[in-house]
Amino acid sequence: MILTTSHSTTAPANLAEPTFADLGVLPEISEALSSAGITHPFPIQQMAIPLAIDGVDMIGQARTGTGKTLAFGVSVLQRVSPPQLQGDDFEAPGKPQAIILCPTRELAMQVSRDLSLAGSVRHVRVLTVYGGVAYEPQLDALEKGVDVVVGTPGRVLDLVNRGSLDLAHIRIAVLDEADEMLDLGFLPDVEKLLGRTPANRQTLLFSATMPSAIAALARTHLTRPVNIRAEGHNAQATVPDTTQFVYQAHDLDKPEIVARILQARDVDKVMVFTRTKRAAQRLADDLEDRGFAAASIHGDLNQTAREKALKKFREGRITVLVATDVAARGIDITGVSHVINNECPEDDKTYVHRIGRTGRAGNKGVAITLVDWADVTRWKVINRSLDLGFEDPVETYSTSPHLYTDLDIPEGTRGRVAEPARKDPDVGRGRRDGDEKKDRPRRQRTRRKLHTGEVTTTGDAAAGAHADSTPDAPEADAGDAAGEGSATKPRRRRRRRPAAKASTED
Repeated sequence: MILTTSHSTTAPANLAEPTFADLGVLPEISEALSSAGITHPFPIQQMAIPLAIDGVDMIGQARTGTGKTLAFGVSVLQRVSPPQLQGDDFEAPGKPQAIILCPTRELAMQVSRDLSLAGSVRHVRVLTVYGGVAYEPQLDALEKGVDVVVGTPGRVLDLVNRGSLDLAHIRIAVLDEADEMLDLGFLPDVEKLLGRTPANRQTLLFSATMPSAIAALARTHLTRPVNIRAEGHNAQATVPDTTQFVYQAHDLDKPEIVARILQARDVDKVMVFTRTKRAAQRLADDLEDRGFAAASIHGDLNQTAREKALKKFREGRITVLVATDVAARGIDITGVSHVINNECPEDDKTYVHRIGRTGRAGNKGVAITLVDWADVTRWKVINRSLDLGFEDPVETYSTSPHLYTDLDIPEGTRGRVAEPARKDPDVGRGRRDGDEKKDRPRRQRTRRKLHTGEVTTTGDAAAGAHADSTPDAPEADAGDAAGEGSATKPRRRRRRRPAAKASTED
């Protein structure tokens, strides 16, 4: 039986705000959190931590940005035994005592950072496990001994099947963003991993929504779970501290609009979401060319490049991060003042997860969505589903006065803050070192084999043909094959005189 408890996000004025110590959290964990400026728990933490510390199975439902990572993280840290407490009679020294499964690498890294911070005084060993990186560091850490494993289901299952990761001594298992793991097809892996853990473990499941598959998972693997919600049943899916704007904008004008929004008076860090990988890279390059400190993160980048971009954004070395939905979940970076949807999201869930990158943990945020003409119908579906009140987005251009007043953009702002860097004029011209005739364009030489119809191109023409053959380049024009300097000239057509007009006279 699932018990449901609702809680309002607004505490009564006559009650003192509780601390983590008031919830029964160990002094070492409270000290570590206090050193980071975290002293008062959020509503979901107030509800979840006392129950989880007592070993109760739990289903937690809360919007993104409400502090659910520490809701289960503090409980995990308190229930594991760090190395200094593992005496001679400890059952399995160095073996993982807790496992936390996350749908994305970015979320796994974020959860690990929060746990490492909260467990620093207690010296809890946390290992992050995900694909796209070498096995050796993860294997070495497991061999030395870890207390908590945080990872994505695919790589965790891989290590378990290799015999490198032992789940036989798990005391507590956490499924974070369970609905996203369902969407990404990880549920079979999750089932297999839970089957490798002891039956008497404690299980905590956190999910923004509760589709039937997740409910079935809870019934199968949780024992008499308590269902907690950090807000009432009629609460909106979006965070109320986020101010939302929706504009109908033309695709060609969007880079200019985004560039002007980036110069609003209250802008700090900005995340811009695009629908495709190519659009993310193109927009990031465009903004960088306009003088903004921007970078992109998308699926075509390897893990090292993605982590490097996130680190720069987190440290403030870049202020604009252009991302696909690979980054919509799990990135909890302080100081994100604005989120811009450069294109209309696919559905209401994507919209909620995107704009949830701002307005987190009680901070204010701004979310701007640019809807193209072709996406108006999709936006209306999202609007009705979330009851946002933006049924008809106002037509907006980079010069529209209301854009400046809505977002507090200084009058006279333009879409460029610096001139583009001068590029080497010789770049891309196909010149080679030692070419004595650099000022004369090299002529294409083409040989045509008449009996096969084959055309062989040498020199710069070959280089050009190779470049045009890549998937990202447009297909080469067939007329370029018989360019200037052909060894065999194409056959000239004989002109035919027009036939004499038939006489209309008898």
